[in-house]
Amino acid sequence: MKKEGFVEALSRIFEKNKVISHQQSIDLQKSFLSRSDLAFEDFLLEEGLIEKEDILKALSDYYAVPSMDPIGYFFDHYLVVKFPKGFLLRNLIIPIEVIDDAILMVLASDPADEDLLPLLGAYVSYDIEFRVGIASEIVETIEEFYDASLTDLELDDNLIPEVEHELEDEARRDIEELPEDE
Repeated sequence: MKKEGFVEALSRIFEKNKVISHQQSIDLQKSFLSRSDLAFEDFLLEEGLIEKEDILKALSDYYAVPSMDPIGYFFDHYLVVKFPKGFLLRNLIIPIEVIDDAILMVLASDPADEDLLPLLGAYVSYDIEFRVGIASEIVETIEEFYDASLTDLELDDNLIPEVEHELEDEARRDIEELPEDE
């Protein structure tokens, strides 16, 4: 969970962006501190206090990197599976794309986390460029990606016996249709 300083800073950004008033900012912080079981962004979304677009803009301002909404984004399967699911979930990151065969763009809930670069370096040797996103949406995206991948594998496994039988039947028909030697 992020510190109180983060909550205060993000609240100030909301004020600066004219999303909320100063009094609403104070009330918001008090309300959040009484329900600190959630991440601040999740609290804001769950309570319907701030729109997702405004949260993403504030996160972008706070971390000084572009923001991104991962929901509905089509991730490169081969890129994502370079990283174990648990690694992505623990670090709240997901690789987005490789640019010019040199830069890996990564969506992170906390792009300022100094541990991320060495951790990512254990898996890839690209330069890293961060985007910021909402932690719960990163988790949701990772879960959906890996669940879909498993479903695809299960479908492929289920199709293989069917295809094998079709090929066997086709081969049997081809043999039966061969002219007999007279």
